[in-house]
Amino acid sequence: MALIKKNIKIATVLPYKENYTFNKASAASLWVSEFYRKSKFRSSNHIYGHTKDKDFLTRNYINVDLKNIKSKLKSATKEYTSKLIKKFKNINYDIIEIHNRPLILVELIKNIDSRYIMYFHNDPLSMNGSKSIKQRLDIISNVEKIIFVSEWTQKRFFIDIDDKLKTKTEVVYPSVKIKKRLSKKKKFITFIGKLNRSKGYDLFAKAIVRILDEFPDWKAYSLGDEERREIYINHKNHHELGFLKHKDVLELLDKTSISVVPSRWEEPFGRTALEASSRGCATIISNKGGLPETTNQAIVLKNLNEETLYRQIRYLIKNKKIRKNIQKNSLKNVQHIISSNTKIIDRLRLESLPYSNFNFIKKKIKILNIYNQGQKLNHRLYNISLGKKFTNGFIRNGHDVLEISDRDFIKQNRQLSFLGVYNKFQSYLIETFKNYNPNFIFFGHTNNISLETFDQIKKLSKNLTITQWNEDPIMPGLEVAKKNLNKISYYKDYVDHTFITTDPKVFKKQSNGLKNVHFLFVPVDKNIECYDVFNLTPRNDLFYALSHGVNRATLKSGNNDPRIHFLNSLINKINGISYDFYGFENKEPIWGTNFYKALINSKMGLNLSRGIPTKYYSSNRIASLMGNGLLTFIDKKTLLNDIFNSNELIFYNNINDLADKIIFYKNKDEVRKKIARNGKNKYFKLFNEKRISNYIVQKSFGKDFSLL
Repeated sequence: MALIKKNIKIATVLPYKENYTFNKASAASLWVSEFYRKSKFRSSNHIYGHTKDKDFLTRNYINVDLKNIKSKLKSATKEYTSKLIKKFKNINYDIIEIHNRPLILVELIKNIDSRYIMYFHNDPLSMNGSKSIKQRLDIISNVEKIIFVSEWTQKRFFIDIDDKLKTKTEVVYPSVKIKKRLSKKKKFITFIGKLNRSKGYDLFAKAIVRILDEFPDWKAYSLGDEERREIYINHKNHHELGFLKHKDVLELLDKTSISVVPSRWEEPFGRTALEASSRGCATIISNKGGLPETTNQAIVLKNLNEETLYRQIRYLIKNKKIRKNIQKNSLKNVQHIISSNTKIIDRLRLESLPYSNFNFIKKKIKILNIYNQGQKLNHRLYNISLGKKFTNGFIRNGHDVLEISDRDFIKQNRQLSFLGVYNKFQSYLIETFKNYNPNFIFFGHTNNISLETFDQIKKLSKNLTITQWNEDPIMPGLEVAKKNLNKISYYKDYVDHTFITTDPKVFKKQSNGLKNVHFLFVPVDKNIECYDVFNLTPRNDLFYALSHGVNRATLKSGNNDPRIHFLNSLINKINGISYDFYGFENKEPIWGTNFYKALINSKMGLNLSRGIPTKYYSSNRIASLMGNGLLTFIDKKTLLNDIFNSNELIFYNNINDLADKIIFYKNKDEVRKKIARNGKNKYFKLFNEKRISNYIVQKSFGKDFSLL
């Protein structure tokens, strides 16, 4: 996946109490600094926090000075957030990452337009801003991604929330570098963490005194501090080292044989256990919170008490072979590696951005394609279905597609009232969206999606692109065009792009505030337009098909169709021409296989659309005719001679000119075949389903892509 935009600006926000120094860095700071060093975006990633000392972990750190850090009357959090807002207003960050402070996220979203990623290093239910269901749902609605440091923290977040919303979340574990060789181990037993009861230090204290009395050739080390100290270990072979630099901690773990992490507290993850195991320690852990996720090589204390802890330490001391095997396996089977997990973080960052930043040639997206499949009509629309061609094109370009037929759903549930089936369809759409979690909604020719549904869907996924398409006529002066225009404009507040089969300049005055309107030429598909009529011996000369009934010069809207009069006049002018017209005179409209049987039995086809011939407008009829190799006639006023020349498509000026050209080409088989072949080849080159679908994706996600 190649980036168009090379320097994505990222702001990473730490809690203001998080110390970002070599001397006092804790879990979140280490997490941020280590992933930063391996990231492809490190050159444009700034890390914000509040740290008094100057030995910052990385050069990109920006320290935010705070005056109210010790004040009981003023909020340091508010001051910190306020200063961040001022800084971010002067820098347009593409992504702002918030670590462990939902309240800061809420305030930044209100004031800074950016895309947000929220990181939870602790229990979300213990934090202001994510305790309630509403607060957590708001977070889901307003961020691109939520990253948890363990499955346990993720499960906590989704208590009483639909698991289907997990699609916006991911677990990325704190990680370590791989150590290739096992260091020479000494008879050291190590405890790292706060020296308090929640970390199980009291259990360690009681157990370790017994161990050191029983095994005087062993030593124990405690690393950490505690402001309100209550627990002490008095033994000549026990040493308190206080708070060490991270590199010094790792050096001690290299020498340590047994590491103990007996937390009573539900650990969000347990970095200490991971680091101990990755340094080849035989590690003993409790089963609290995310600790079991740190390593699959540790001894897990299911019954956490002094006695079980003592017995497990003793067991490892007495069984040297088992202890050595655990140490070797721990080193070989490290689960969470910085280099691989950094790639996950960078991928999630990329996924949080609009797809305009990417080269789509190799980027797979998930598309929800909503259109009328005509299932209740025995799929009679298949051979003229734009929706199916779009799906085929998307899939052949490597994308994932889920289809929904709106009208079929409604027809299949007719036992309900109209309002009942309509509401049922909205629920179906929303649930489908939650389960499938598409990047792109693409729909055409429907008003069956409510505005409220689109509103809910957009809240579920801020990074969603919605595009609609229209094939029906929208030219001025046509009564049915008003209905089509209203259909298109109905979703103007929710669609990002609209594609029409008419020159957008024609539509501009009638667009009613609709933005990003693009021209769409009706595609051909090798699996649908699959005949070469120029290689066949058709029985008839001229083919044309209307779709609205026998002798129905009056449409459902109550307006006459001028094409009826045009066809009657044409018939009188083309004596000697065998024509095969449907939806006209006494012939019913034809669909499906019958449509194709009739079409390929004619040498030539008439591309006559409703309304005044308008620049570039044509329905799917032109794809059926030219795509199957019929010599095709079209009004010159469509200006399609900008695309096709007279050796590919036959243009006529008026009905007399059309009649003359039909008669002329009837007896010019070789010329007819050559022009038809040229037209089909040109059509498939410019407007095949893959190219059109790629054009739709590229334009929808903001990339400049020319169709012509």
